[in-house]
Amino acid sequence: MISQATIQQIQSRIDIIEIIGSFVKLKKRGVNYLGLCPFHNEKTPSFTVSPVKEIYKCFGCGKSGNTIGFLMDLEKYSYVEALKWLAAKYDVPVEETELSPEKKAKQQEADSLYILNNFAQNFFSQFLFEEGEGLEIGLSYLKERGFREDIIRKFQLGYNPASGNGFTSAAQKAQYQKEMLLLSGLSVERNQKLVDNYRGRIIFPVHNQSGKVLGFGARIIQSNDKAPKYINTPENELYVKSRILYGSYFARQAIDKADECLLVEGYTDVISLHQAGIENVVASGGTSLTPDQLRLIKKYTNNLTILYDGDSAGIKAAMRGLDLALEEGLNVKLALIPDNEDPDSYMHKIGAKAFLEFIGENKQDFILFQLGISLKDAGQDSQKKSAIVNQIADTISRLDKPEDFTRRQDYIRQVSQILKIDEAGMLNLVNKFIRERIQKFQQKFSEPQDFSATPIPETTGLDVIPELLPKDDLQERAFVRSLIEFGLKPWDEEKSVADFLLFEFDEKEISESFDNKVLLDIIALYRKWYDEGIQPTEKNFLYHEDKNLHSLILSVMETNVEISPNWKNFYEGHIATREDLYRAEVKGTLNYLILRKVKRLIELNQQDMENCTDPMDQLTLIQTHATLKTLEMQLTKEVGTVVYK
Repeated sequence: MISQATIQQIQSRIDIIEIIGSFVKLKKRGVNYLGLCPFHNEKTPSFTVSPVKEIYKCFGCGKSGNTIGFLMDLEKYSYVEALKWLAAKYDVPVEETELSPEKKAKQQEADSLYILNNFAQNFFSQFLFEEGEGLEIGLSYLKERGFREDIIRKFQLGYNPASGNGFTSAAQKAQYQKEMLLLSGLSVERNQKLVDNYRGRIIFPVHNQSGKVLGFGARIIQSNDKAPKYINTPENELYVKSRILYGSYFARQAIDKADECLLVEGYTDVISLHQAGIENVVASGGTSLTPDQLRLIKKYTNNLTILYDGDSAGIKAAMRGLDLALEEGLNVKLALIPDNEDPDSYMHKIGAKAFLEFIGENKQDFILFQLGISLKDAGQDSQKKSAIVNQIADTISRLDKPEDFTRRQDYIRQVSQILKIDEAGMLNLVNKFIRERIQKFQQKFSEPQDFSATPIPETTGLDVIPELLPKDDLQERAFVRSLIEFGLKPWDEEKSVADFLLFEFDEKEISESFDNKVLLDIIALYRKWYDEGIQPTEKNFLYHEDKNLHSLILSVMETNVEISPNWKNFYEGHIATREDLYRAEVKGTLNYLILRKVKRLIELNQQDMENCTDPMDQLTLIQTHATLKTLEMQLTKEVGTVVYK
């Protein structure tokens, strides 16, 4: 984990206009900046960046957040990756919290592999473009395949010379250790001597989500019956095949905009389609889809279209990932490439426009396609047909999320009609599979679970319109806003506003005064940081790892309390701002919460008065009522001018 000190140092250097401006062309408009939203296609700018608040907001698609959130949404970085990107940009040394010796060793190994892979990629690319063998064999082969030089450079393709140890010798001269060369798969040991593993092959670097090279695929050019067509990096700390989708680094923004991911099998399929302008495409590397790969797709979109060869092997490969894709909540369709072609060759044959039209016209619902293929294979065999019913019911049962209910019912109806079976019977069979899966899950996790930590709901954020919130919720938000915005300001000579709000009043009293318990979590986090010696500001929350938390903070910190510029036409001198009047605002928001508690005490006291039969107790309750009503009137006068409406 990155240390809190490093995170704060990064936060202090962030310039949101500089960062977002490197991705979006921004124009100054008043105190803010305006540009075309990078998250959806628009012709009229609705994407606004506030340098004062350090947030962005698109009034077209609703996307909003801070600088780190922008990088996470646009570049699909994790929180840590976004921080490291910013640290590299601002030359901030990254200090990490204490790691175990085992984790430290793994991290050092991963860092060493990244450095070695970067060296190798540069070597292979340079050899392809600058050396005779690379130009005559490697580059000429790629151009014969129809690849332009710009696309070759974009994907950082290269060539490993056919001589025994051209790369290995260069790496050893650059002081790379034998252990790392073997671990990376770039070199192998033959007769107690290190030699190149990818001799005479075209090199395809495989990138992670931030563009770093994880490993390589190497394709042989000259025919050799004994040698495999492709060699891939062996699995190591970086390269785990089940977690990789080739081309995802180059496709991530296109997938996000198109809201659809095209999945192919091979490296050249991806590169060809990119060259033709079809950029929302990734490759599985010819293996069955894994849960990690599917989750990677789901980061970008819920819509997956699989483009596989129309032969039996292609169909079987597509089928293997179906159930997993459904469990991940993906909407899966399939388009089979005809005439023994693959996406690369077929796109070259008919052109990009016709290729896209073919996909649009021929992609089929995956479940119904699976059913059609299965029925075709079963023929008139009743036993096989019975197995198909169970198989398709099991597949449909994987659509078991509440939001999938309508979709699941629609599949049951369509499948029942195709199979010519009773719809109610199919429904019962699907429900049976769902129950069995739940029972297995319960057995697997039979130990009691701790659900005490309640996550901040995803529904909170800038989409919450303050005018539609209950008045009590607005006052609770005003209290939190006062704490975050003014907490470090002085309350009096001895204490700060945070001291006054958090420690002059009983924590239980504040807790009982709040209906919105999520806001209490923010107060608790503020208290924790304050106790640890951290001086919390709005930035600490806005740049928090939890995206839901900083979305909520964005909505909490929004306020419509502003001084009209027209006042200056009528009044001279200084006009008091919220900064000047912060003590009154703090006291007012706190008094409102106290007023709420007093009102609740009055209600409880009235209930006791109605149920009380003892004269002496009645007298005490009447006196209590009078005292509470006096306090209510006093507090009402005090909060009257500061209550948010």
